Amino acid sequence: MNRLAKLVLHPHPIRRIAREILKRSGLGTFEHRLQLGAVERPHYGYIVYHAADLARRLGHREVSVLEFGVAEGAGLVNLEEHARQVSRLFDVAVRVYAFDTGEGLPEPVDYRDLPFAWKKGSFPMNAAEVRAKLQQAELILGDVKDTTGDFFARYHPAPIGAIAYDLDFYSSTAAALRMLNAGEQYYLPRVFCYFDDIIGGEIELHSDFTGERLAIREFNETHRDIKIDSAYHLLSRTVVEPWFHQIRICHFLQHSRYNDFVGKEG
Repeated sequence: MNRLAKLVLHPHPIRRIAREILKRSGLGTFEHRLQLGAVERPHYGYIVYHAADLARRLGHREVSVLEFGVAEGAGLVNLEEHARQVSRLFDVAVRVYAFDTGEGLPEPVDYRDLPFAWKKGSFPMNAAEVRAKLQQAELILGDVKDTTGDFFARYHPAPIGAIAYDLDFYSSTAAALRMLNAGEQYYLPRVFCYFDDIIGGEIELHSDFTGERLAIREFNETHRDIKIDSAYHLLSRTVVEPWFHQIRICHFLQHSRYNDFVGKEG
């Protein structure tokens, strides 16, 4: 579908046009444009912004943000930009870490990886070119089931407050989700997550029985005190953007700081 068709079919075309004008012109503050969705990849901006905000309210001076699935690196470069902007807003350093095989998708394990939609080698990376574009993000190459295993021991990251999952496969997403078992010291009590591959279209036909959605469902079924759920506050807004459905909040229900008051006084 081309840009004109998307505009004509959009339920709020005037809002979309105004947002595009703001995004292209850079008018207003970053925070204002982010609130209007007038930035590149507003879903990335959203999770980074609120991770840093929560970190600040809890007294942290640093917070980590992860991206799973880098490919050509456009999203990672954009994630770095959001991290820079948000760091200035909250005076909280935002550290970015990104995971990718460096060789495209691995071999699908079985039907759960949707091999009818993706195949081995899809979304390849030129690691040298990606690294040349980065300013501070740490690019970690290898199979996610291996690279997540020693991540905390190798990098000693600040508490993680946001994670973007774009791994396509059930098997890779399930491996990445196991990282949430590392211990509460590595996470904020609530982590803002974005899952890229839970909506799709008529090719993927995502369901709760395949892909990322199955990985999330199985994770919730096997964890009593860590739960990943929808962002209902976004879904209740008057205008619901498609990416609102892709935001999930990971609740560490027994985190020692889960009950710390972070609301506004009065």
